[in-house]
Amino acid sequence: MGRTTPSAATSDSFGPDLDDTGCPILHVDMDAFFASVEIARRPALRGKPVVVGGLGPRGVVSAASYEARPYGVNSAMPMAVARKRCPHAVFLHPDGREYSRVSKSVMAIFAEYTPLVEKLSVDEAFLDVGGSARLFGSARAIAAEIRTRVHAEHGITCTVGVAATKFIAKLASTQAKPDGLAVVPRDRILGFLHPLPITALWGVGEKTAAVLRRLGLETVADIAHATQRQLESAVGKASSAHLYALANGLDPRSVETTRVDKSVSAEVTFDADVADADELRKTVLRLSRQVAARARKAAVTGRTVAVKIRYSDFTTLSRSRTLIEPTDLAKEVYTVAAELVTANVTRPVRLIGVRLEGLADSGGRGWQPTLDSPEHGWRDVERAIDTLSDRYGSRIVRPASLLEEEVKDR
Repeated sequence: MGRTTPSAATSDSFGPDLDDTGCPILHVDMDAFFASVEIARRPALRGKPVVVGGLGPRGVVSAASYEARPYGVNSAMPMAVARKRCPHAVFLHPDGREYSRVSKSVMAIFAEYTPLVEKLSVDEAFLDVGGSARLFGSARAIAAEIRTRVHAEHGITCTVGVAATKFIAKLASTQAKPDGLAVVPRDRILGFLHPLPITALWGVGEKTAAVLRRLGLETVADIAHATQRQLESAVGKASSAHLYALANGLDPRSVETTRVDKSVSAEVTFDADVADADELRKTVLRLSRQVAARARKAAVTGRTVAVKIRYSDFTTLSRSRTLIEPTDLAKEVYTVAAELVTANVTRPVRLIGVRLEGLADSGGRGWQPTLDSPEHGWRDVERAIDTLSDRYGSRIVRPASLLEEEVKDR
């Protein structure tokens, strides 16, 4: 398993065999994760362009194998565009349950080498292996062993960046993709970093990049050598300090093993715009159940229920309401979300979303019941549903209104 040739940084600035002294941070990123998992369990797909995502007319690409990318197919693009660009690709609907299973197993591999694992998503994590040398060897050796094990146990590949900081480790893995291993020695950070374009810096999107380019700033080196006045005039005082630090290879952040999400959400894009109030209500119910189940699984509760409404012209509304008490119950999320949708939908809807915000750790504690509340209620019901869903699948128990809808469709 090799490494691709870097396109911007010079090849002698990083590589798989360079000195990793003082480089305890690993950034591990699965390669085209969803597509790779599908190929691993369907070996006949190997070598073919594979695209995973919503298969409806308004679906979005979740992942594309590297064989599909030369045709201009990438994640987050409309599936209709992907089909036009690569009509001979194999198009698959996402299998969230399988991706979650593989993700958990991969994260468990990481945890065998260090307890300091910061999971960023189902297919990406930072590891601090600074205290693991006695047991497992150098950071580079650990990275190589992780790559070998992930491939051997799951038939998929990952790319690992090894560096002194999180920012540089992530950039290294990006440059080494796919199926690569890259080490950025501590004394070569600027040599690796400075030739990169300004968009390599966290926080520099296309709009910010356009502003910086108007000042003649094209590379990370240009940012590092710019005056404070130049940067502040372009992006403001706080952002200029952030960019200047990154451009000089400074990133004091440590690997965080506890990460509380700001929100839990679920949304759906309809194949055709929906105006029917009953269909919208049932959709909000399904989304509320998903959001609440995810909150309970993460052992968090939220104080604010929000909805997202998008029309065919892509006009998007967000409306929210803060609750008296935090919740993780679908019944309570749905009650508020349905009211917000009813009050704010004025024409056919392209997309609808439900979100639970203001999250706090529930700690798995029981609720303090009010004097007039029953001893057993909705919380017991929904937790029982969680147990059944984990064992038999999410469709095993559903509200009668959603079951009636499915029978009607059949």
